[in-house]
Amino acid sequence: MGFFDKLKQGLGKTKSSFDEKINNAFSVFRKVDEELLEELEEILITSDIGMDTSINIISKLREKIKKENIKDAEDVKQALREEMAEILNIDNSLKLDTKPSIILVVGVNGVGKTTSIGKIANRLKQDGKKIVIAAADTFRAAAVEQLEIWAKRSGCDIVKKEEGADPASVVYEAIKITKETNADILICDTAGRLHNKKYLMDELAKIQKVIDKELPECSKEVLIVLDATTGQNAISQVKAFKETTPLTGIVLTKLDGTAKGGVVLGIVDENKIPIKFIGVGEQIDDMELFNANDFVKAIL
Repeated sequence: MGFFDKLKQGLGKTKSSFDEKINNAFSVFRKVDEELLEELEEILITSDIGMDTSINIISKLREKIKKENIKDAEDVKQALREEMAEILNIDNSLKLDTKPSIILVVGVNGVGKTTSIGKIANRLKQDGKKIVIAAADTFRAAAVEQLEIWAKRSGCDIVKKEEGADPASVVYEAIKITKETNADILICDTAGRLHNKKYLMDELAKIQKVIDKELPECSKEVLIVLDATTGQNAISQVKAFKETTPLTGIVLTKLDGTAKGGVVLGIVDENKIPIKFIGVGEQIDDMELFNANDFVKAIL
């Protein structure tokens, strides 16, 4: 099964909910008029796209209908697809231009961070890259063991210390090993929760300092992992991490278990951060670079 087919299958719940509502609107409102646009706006809002983003999409759709004198329902639907794709079409290429480069992975516990690291490592290894993984989430019980399993499955080296060790020291050691083994990319796991947000952000800041000191010229991606099933809560998670960490991209997980896939549009529109990877399934190869047009086609 190709990835687009997996994506369509994974987004089945979102598609059946979203597409059905859109088609119902067109069957009830046969004219392309303000009533139809108001109904479409309400559908977008109730599909977890978010108030501001939904208003923005319909406002642009209204202008396009007027400008191009669109009368046909299918043409309105195509115009809606185009507006949605435009929001998502931010440059989402991975900026890993130096050797080594670093991917720092952040996110709250339970979003699929460890699994995502394993899948991303596997994906990059398939591209011929030598990967080292740093198990710097030393505060969560079993986090290191879980990551070790994924590292083994993807055939990547892992650097770890005992539970409760200083996360920045793990990253320091991992950078040393990355240099010694001439690896291409170092992927660093980080803690998702400490006793309060301040400690969590302080730990992230310490890790950033170590990276800046030991590899000052390296390319660095800071990816936040988000669980699509949390809907609008995912947007507030991005805002919380953005306060301390300059995020460069989003990894979206668990899209195959939710009807809230529309939240993707709200996350990107409100934060202007691209989706870099999308996960739809449990297998090690169920992680792919995000494609805006494929995503929109899969839900509408």
